[in-house]
Amino acid sequence: MKKYIDTGKKDTRSGFGAGLTELGKTNENVVALCADLTGSLKMDDFKKNHPERFFQVGIAEANMIGMAAGMTIGGKIPFTGTFANFSTGRVYDQIRQSVAYSGKNVKICASHAGLTLGEDGATHQILEDIGLMKMLPGMTVINTCDYNQTKAATLAIAEHEGPVYLRFGRPKVANFTPEDQQFEIGKALQLTEGNDVTIVATGHLVWEAIQAAEQLEEKGISAEVINIHTIKPLDDKAILKSVEKTACIVTAEEHNFLGGLGESVARVLAENKPTPQEFVATKDTFGESGTPDQLMDKYGLNASAIVKASEKVIKRK
Repeated sequence: MKKYIDTGKKDTRSGFGAGLTELGKTNENVVALCADLTGSLKMDDFKKNHPERFFQVGIAEANMIGMAAGMTIGGKIPFTGTFANFSTGRVYDQIRQSVAYSGKNVKICASHAGLTLGEDGATHQILEDIGLMKMLPGMTVINTCDYNQTKAATLAIAEHEGPVYLRFGRPKVANFTPEDQQFEIGKALQLTEGNDVTIVATGHLVWEAIQAAEQLEEKGISAEVINIHTIKPLDDKAILKSVEKTACIVTAEEHNFLGGLGESVARVLAENKPTPQEFVATKDTFGESGTPDQLMDKYGLNASAIVKASEKVIKRK
């Protein structure tokens, strides 16, 4: 199977910051708004270089969304920045009414998503945001896997007309996708070829899926790994093409199994090709305080869990 190399661990939020910095130089319509977390969202360079296009709204997330929606009327492309919990749960009404309902060109950029926010605990972790955002009509939902892909996605969504939810994380994780990649919204990426089981993963679980595939190979099991960076619109064709070969599938995500990638995949299969599926995700629970590694282990969001799910689903064929 194809091998992937970690070129050096980086946090995905820094990929967002790098992309925003580049956009500041190349697109004068891009503006940035932050809810008192400039450093955490890596928006400092944009603020320094383009102070007239940076708006620090303070701890007033609902106001930030309203301001961003208004700015689109004048042709601006606003990027809002705060933690994923505050980017969605705290301001869902404002996003629904002021952004999604009228199709405003707002880019909702959400850091510290999922369990890997870590020690800040359950009140700051969110495991429901993908479900919340994918249910909004017209909302594009993207969940990137590493620094390079996050930077590329940040550049790509500036060219996309319409509301976008871009989800990324806090910890330093493997950086393994190409530095010069072109990010195509809605286009899944097949990372390995296999015949025994399909593994579709998103976000931080993509690298874990690659590690799982290597472990499965040692056991004589051929796994096809697909990077689903865009959860909505979902690349149905890539999923169906893969399960046509493998006849079973595992979905892996740092999110509740209710409402996330796994449920979107299950819908595609139910409508087109009913297929045995196992879910690697949190199981209808809140998170808790701990290091990212501790939490990923406790909640079964790692390569070992993907291997077990793969072996289980193969027996269900």
